[in-house]
Amino acid sequence: MKIKHLEAIPLARQLEDVFQGGTYKITSRNTIVTRVELDNGVVGETFGGDEDQYQIEVCQLVNAVYRPLLLAGDVRAVEAHWERMWNERVDLNNRGIHTLDLAKHCVRTQAIAAVDIALWDALGKSLNQPVCSLLGGYRDCVPVIAIGGYVMKGGTLADLESEIQRCKDQHIAGMKLKVGKLSVEEDIERTRRARKVGGPKFHLCVDANQSWTVAQAVQFARGVRDLGLAWLEEPVRWHDQIEGNARVRAEGIPVNAGQGEISRHGCRELAARGAVDILNVDATIAGGVTEWRRIAGMASCFGVAMAHHEEPQVALHLLAGVAHGLCVEIFPSPQRDPMWFDLPVRQPLIRDGFMHLTEEPGFGMPLRRDTIERWRAKNA
Repeated sequence: MKIKHLEAIPLARQLEDVFQGGTYKITSRNTIVTRVELDNGVVGETFGGDEDQYQIEVCQLVNAVYRPLLLAGDVRAVEAHWERMWNERVDLNNRGIHTLDLAKHCVRTQAIAAVDIALWDALGKSLNQPVCSLLGGYRDCVPVIAIGGYVMKGGTLADLESEIQRCKDQHIAGMKLKVGKLSVEEDIERTRRARKVGGPKFHLCVDANQSWTVAQAVQFARGVRDLGLAWLEEPVRWHDQIEGNARVRAEGIPVNAGQGEISRHGCRELAARGAVDILNVDATIAGGVTEWRRIAGMASCFGVAMAHHEEPQVALHLLAGVAHGLCVEIFPSPQRDPMWFDLPVRQPLIRDGFMHLTEEPGFGMPLRRDTIERWRAKNA
């Protein structure tokens, strides 16, 4: 069970449409495929990390630094491998200025995540166990919600209604509705329409992507207070994630944040200082499975539930492995996430509002080699 080879492969694919959230727009679908080959013939192979700015640097770090660091190591020693990567001194041209260096730190945590997740896949395959079982095996299915309601060119309320109805037709339990791009009043109207179409049992939450001031977030919360929203996600701007989120929480709707954190240390501040009810830290960005389970353990001490930002191929197993896991998120549209539809050989079964696990070892999601080769980044 020794590591024989390690490789990170960047994939990049332009989208046909532009998808706009509160503070950003999406024009491409990027991901990183990571392979870990063991001397027993087992291959761990996973994908994750949907960002286009530092993808090449992340892969270079894996292939040039972490590969020689971990070769010949025992795949069962995931904690030891994680600590070696975390403590390895890497020259990323840091400036010694905290805010300027954060992006470089994120390159490191994404690289660690890519390797760590592939190691867990290889470990599960070597032991003939699903990753969710290695993490605790709390459940065999997890509620699944769609990420939708993007602001699209020419989009109307009727389009939103149709999108919600398609989710229901596809057995998806609810939607995380994008807000923050339009006025607060327009978003209140859109959210009310979504609740009307989805019905009272439809898992409806909203995601502002750090778009609002505290006053705007409070205005929105008061305008939708009677709708029974599951959560408000990242309601306030980036510089006010602690005090601002805490003030929004006081309005009575659960607050979900953490996808912008890259380690347990940032998540600790959100939980300990009363800024969140839910953490949606992304394992594909923030240090992988090993770091995510540390965060989940800490969160339980504060009564904070665990969600996960996108990446259902990993999130399904993480959220199924703990008692306080919430919903898996997917993009049900191939136009928004063609990799989810083209890269895995098959996707998990969705039925009656739940995504179901199988008994396949590792993450149970073999990848298509032809898709990997077709969308391999040209500048890799």
